[in-house]
Amino acid sequence: MLHHHYKQNKHFYWSAFALAGPVIISQLGHTLVQTADTIVVGKFVGTIPLAAVSLVHSVFIVVMVIGLGISYGLTPLIAQAHGQKDEASCGILLSSSFWLNIVTAFVLFFVIQFGATYAMEHLDQDPRVVEAAKPYLFVLMLSIIPLMAFNAFKQFAEGLGFTRQAMNITIWGNLLNIILSVVLAKGMFGIPAMGIVGVGYATLIDRVLMMLAMSFYVLRSKRFSPYTKTFSFFHAELSRIKSIFKIGAPMALQYVFEVGSFAAASLIAGKIGALEQASHQVAITLASMTYMMASGIASAATIKTGHSYGKRNMRRVKKFATASYHLVIVFMLICAIIFAVFNQYLPRIISDDQTVISISAQLLIIAGLFQLFDGTQVVGLGVLRGMGDVNVPTLITFVAYWIVGIPAAYLMGIYFNIGVQGVWYGLSLGLLTSSILLYIRYRSIIRQRMDRFG
Repeated sequence: MLHHHYKQNKHFYWSAFALAGPVIISQLGHTLVQTADTIVVGKFVGTIPLAAVSLVHSVFIVVMVIGLGISYGLTPLIAQAHGQKDEASCGILLSSSFWLNIVTAFVLFFVIQFGATYAMEHLDQDPRVVEAAKPYLFVLMLSIIPLMAFNAFKQFAEGLGFTRQAMNITIWGNLLNIILSVVLAKGMFGIPAMGIVGVGYATLIDRVLMMLAMSFYVLRSKRFSPYTKTFSFFHAELSRIKSIFKIGAPMALQYVFEVGSFAAASLIAGKIGALEQASHQVAITLASMTYMMASGIASAATIKTGHSYGKRNMRRVKKFATASYHLVIVFMLICAIIFAVFNQYLPRIISDDQTVISISAQLLIIAGLFQLFDGTQVVGLGVLRGMGDVNVPTLITFVAYWIVGIPAAYLMGIYFNIGVQGVWYGLSLGLLTSSILLYIRYRSIIRQRMDRFG
């Protein structure tokens, strides 16, 4: 039966997979920058700086997903315009997205830089960790500006189905980031050792160069010329900005509710102890890589369902949604097995501290359990996004993470004294809740749309 189903729908699986592959690598690139930073600090700087990285990343990841969520509002609009063969709208949408992203980046920089610095000093964190975190946070926050500009052009290209160039730029950017991080952190070739701040400067340089490469590719490539004729840095339209923001803002909230819950979990782990916080950072770094890969499948689902939805072809929407769910289930099951089998070895990539390795190994077993929930819920968001449904999914993610997940994490981790493992059990419950509710929402919406459009 399964073989017969695959044979009938093979085109949808391979089409979704072919688009998802480069997107997965591009999405993974955002997390790999943080992963590289964590590895360099864990290997070359020390455990207290590693805890500082955990603290800063728990703040910065929220900032990053707010920015990325808003920028992702462009992709379904480009996909739908492409499906309707409206090339002129694509260039205007890109102009509008660019300025929306830049303004968002500056707002995030000023609000978070001053707000997070104050908050870190009043959240019962280790003073040594806070002192190491402050300068690193400042440099990392500067990098949000080129990152947002890069993403305007990246989401434009991906909305049209061109994904490989962003993947290539991301790969080279990450290699450069690793090299620069080691050189600046350790102090090599006559450069004085900068420690954790050097890692931040490496990320900033990397993101500036990626921004320049991606913008040059989109604006100079002949394949985009039909779509960029109406593009101008001075041709943003308020109505288009509102359209992008109307989709992007709920998406940003969806990401904030999930990633913010993991940031809150880091703070809860910090209340337990610095070693537990460092262990949480090691495990969440590894789990974040699989999440971003699943997010790549979700982005491909948004593009495919958005394109079909633009043509009002609901049967193709359903086919691509089903294929995306099946792909992410298989992928996350493989990741869960890897986490379970190699849980004692994977933490050694990041840290040499035996206590941190031991605690992280236990957390990876739990991470293996929630991989399936994490993958299916992010694909559910991607499919609904392609159909323009963003408000109810936003409410679902809020309930799942902040009404169910975080209270459960605090109760099990602190109140019942289970420790950092209890924190992760709570997070797993939140992911399970989100996955189930989003799937129910998808089934309801697709029935409504098929009754309406056929």
